[in-house]
Amino acid sequence: MSETSDATRNKWDQIYSESGGNQGTAARVVEENRHLLPSSGKGLELACGLANNSFALAAQGISMEAWDISPIAAERVNQRAAQTAARVTASARDVVINPPAADEYDVVVISHFLDRTIVPAIIAALKPGGLLFYQTFTQTRVAESGPKTNDWRLADGELLTLFATLRPLVYREEGLTGDTSTGLRNEALLVAQKAIN
Repeated sequence: MSETSDATRNKWDQIYSESGGNQGTAARVVEENRHLLPSSGKGLELACGLANNSFALAAQGISMEAWDISPIAAERVNQRAAQTAARVTASARDVVINPPAADEYDVVVISHFLDRTIVPAIIAALKPGGLLFYQTFTQTRVAESGPKTNDWRLADGELLTLFATLRPLVYREEGLTGDTSTGLRNEALLVAQKAIN
């Protein structure tokens, strides 16, 4: 593992060590678009944290793998899965160094994580007809939540560009248009489908 990976892992280990046992909710991209999910299949959540997205997808019939750079996060996810009998299995894995294999997953979900270098691997990981659920922070924003540097934030329209080889089913990025006190601000979301050969 590189020094950067070690530092990142240590940072997130500390965050998950200090956080309480609270489980949050799934990302908006998942909550609002569950109706697009297949009734069964194999899914992957990258940079899962406490894997709230994975548990939501497992409740819909998807058998989920949840990967995070933090072994502490993975351990907490596996404990929750055992307690709730959810079909979620977590692993500590640096997805930049060890990205997913090709043609493995019916669903891939990512929220609040961005590394442009692994976009080709994410697309390749989807089976034909597979679905990507993606939501993360944008450079255009009305609040300061999320990463401090724009390197980890999407430029305007970038999520569509990064996944241009997939067919967009749902896309939202509202930026600064209209009443910025409501709607989806500070983030963009995409549900897209890989072509069926």
